[in-house]
Amino acid sequence: MKELKLYRKRIIPEECILLKDDEVLYHDSEVIITKWNTIHPKKTLHHGYSCYFLERGFKVSKFYDHDGNLISWYCDIISYSYEEEDNAYTFTDLLVDVIVYPDGFVRVVDLDELADAARDGLISAEQMQLALRRTDKLLSVIYKGAFGKLQKYIEDQEN
Repeated sequence: MKELKLYRKRIIPEECILLKDDEVLYHDSEVIITKWNTIHPKKTLHHGYSCYFLERGFKVSKFYDHDGNLISWYCDIISYSYEEEDNAYTFTDLLVDVIVYPDGFVRVVDLDELADAARDGLISAEQMQLALRRTDKLLSVIYKGAFGKLQKYIEDQEN
């Protein structure tokens, strides 16, 4: 079988890039776990791990700074397509993000981008509904105190 390829597709700004340097640590029919360094150098963010929850429609990432300190858990709301011939997943960022800080504080961000994308016809009504429903599911997991189950996927790969 061909090597697994992962693409990140953004709506704002519009782009689709091959995540050629991401290391796939594990994958099955439900999750894909990767280790990566930032594509574009940032002041604090240096590297991390991501777990794509395919059917749940979100990606949970663990962000580290240059010294290896945890910055936050960053959750992207996503959709995906799979091209069997190329063994390639394309993950579309549905704009809404949920950040969980080490102290447990939770922020939902980029709802304004979702609204702008809908207004400007950059996303369909179906994509907007998916984004909102998946955000609601993720927040329910967090508020029920079950986020640790999602974090464990990454933590098990770090050891």
